[in-house]
Amino acid sequence: MRGSDPTPYILLPGTAREALHRYRDVFGGELELHTFGEFGRSDGAADLIAHGTLKGLVSLYSADVGAGEAPFGSTGLLLSLLGTTGPEDLRSWFTALAEGGTVIDPLAERGWNAWDGRVRDRFGVTWLIGWEHDGSH
Repeated sequence: MRGSDPTPYILLPGTAREALHRYRDVFGGELELHTFGEFGRSDGAADLIAHGTLKGLVSLYSADVGAGEAPFGSTGLLLSLLGTTGPEDLRSWFTALAEGGTVIDPLAERGWNAWDGRVRDRFGVTWLIGWEHDGSH
């Protein structure tokens, strides 16, 4: 994410390690993981992720929930990747995020001179992906 954009922090039910590795595979970037054990937390298994970061063109945080915490769930929220990079990468990201997830609105050319689509990935995060149409895509 850029400058002052909010950075998502996604709390997951024991799948933060898998999600962060998947997001690194999709978006690239540098991954850093810290476990409950490292942080001295006793509210979950020692190998759960207490804090994980992905830093790159797409940056985000994730952690596993501890005892008594609720995992991520969302309606009416999209993580926007509009124009984040070129169409080729954005198409690839859309396809990769759809694996094991749900295409809500297929990636398609729209009447407002742009391409976009929405996909909910296998971790329950909904992404809006698209770009402005320049005549060559």
